[in-house]
Amino acid sequence: MKRNIVYAPASKSYLQRAMAVALLTKGTTILNNVTWCDDSLFVKNIISDLGAEIYEKDSQVIIRSRGLHHIKKRSFSVGESGLAFRLFSIILALKEGEKQLNGHGSLIHRPIEEVANTLKQLGVQTKTHNGFIPLTIYNKLAPGKVVLDGTYGSQLLSGLLISLPLAKGDSEILVNNLKSIPYVDMTLTVVRHFGIKIMQENYQHFLIKGNQSYHASEFNIEGDWSAAAFLLVLAALTGEIEVVNLLPDSLQADRKILEALNKSGANISKTSNSIIVKKNLLNAFDFDATHCPDLFPPLAALASCCNGTTTIKGVSRLTYKESNRAKVIMEALGKIGVHVSIKNDTMHIKSGKFRKGIIHSHNDHRIAMMGAILATVSENKVEVLGKSAVNKSYPHFFDTLKKINFVI
Repeated sequence: MKRNIVYAPASKSYLQRAMAVALLTKGTTILNNVTWCDDSLFVKNIISDLGAEIYEKDSQVIIRSRGLHHIKKRSFSVGESGLAFRLFSIILALKEGEKQLNGHGSLIHRPIEEVANTLKQLGVQTKTHNGFIPLTIYNKLAPGKVVLDGTYGSQLLSGLLISLPLAKGDSEILVNNLKSIPYVDMTLTVVRHFGIKIMQENYQHFLIKGNQSYHASEFNIEGDWSAAAFLLVLAALTGEIEVVNLLPDSLQADRKILEALNKSGANISKTSNSIIVKKNLLNAFDFDATHCPDLFPPLAALASCCNGTTTIKGVSRLTYKESNRAKVIMEALGKIGVHVSIKNDTMHIKSGKFRKGIIHSHNDHRIAMMGAILATVSENKVEVLGKSAVNKSYPHFFDTLKKINFVI
């Protein structure tokens, strides 16, 4: 059996964090192994508007900054990136003056009251559009104590961890019910790489000394496990694929896809920078995706082809994604004959023979990729509508499939 070799794109989660830090760093930051997607390009535009000079050579990006100095522009767009919105809502509050943060697409329908409430605890006056974007920030934050609800994720905490070390005094963050803990580890890795010191206890209590500064450095952007998960599932269903530019010991939450693949019976092997998955007889599995909710779409594609009924926990994390992902996954799989039900916080997926059908992405990049995997393995024609949604995170996804002879 021929082994197909593909390369994972750059982790947009790491890249966005690194670019935000590069903006706040006085000096020259070098980022290696960079590839672009829509979310990362919006962050690139924001840091450029805030004064960073950006130069590109092949996959290397050089960012020269004087730190966050006088903000001349007053309105910024994060596109559809929830992470960028939460990072820069705090970063922009490091300086005086009125600023507005806006976006488009599904971001318009995602509540932002928790951002406004967090900024209020730091003395910042804000205005929202009835709890939704745009967010207007009127003044500079003051260091202090913040109590944060982590029920819906860790992105806002990441914004605080990146920004508060530059405040003019010490800060303390108390976090309740934190989800997506691996993403906090990623943030801490980035800020510590650039010289910041933060103390934390059990992801519930963070102590941040103020008046710190970022030190210019070079940083390698890992491959994206979130994007690669679809390719690894495809391998388990069709043949043998090696995905290069993946670190087996990565902190990324979606590395947990290997656990699901292993539970299902796929053959998995590793090198120092790649994962190889081979097709095998696959059986239903149980998996907890509470801290890695972006895995739901590739897990759903995998479960649809495993003998029996698979259970995936963490449905509550899916409401405010690019779509109402739980509802859309149920709809998509139902249209091709796969039975899906939800009980409490768990999705149940019973495999079955696919029938002819149409899967609409609902402008959700991960649903478009899930649909593509299902279309690839189906004996009957499955059409995917809204394929351009993949530009948000993995614009070359369909080109990658074509290179290994899968045309959707």
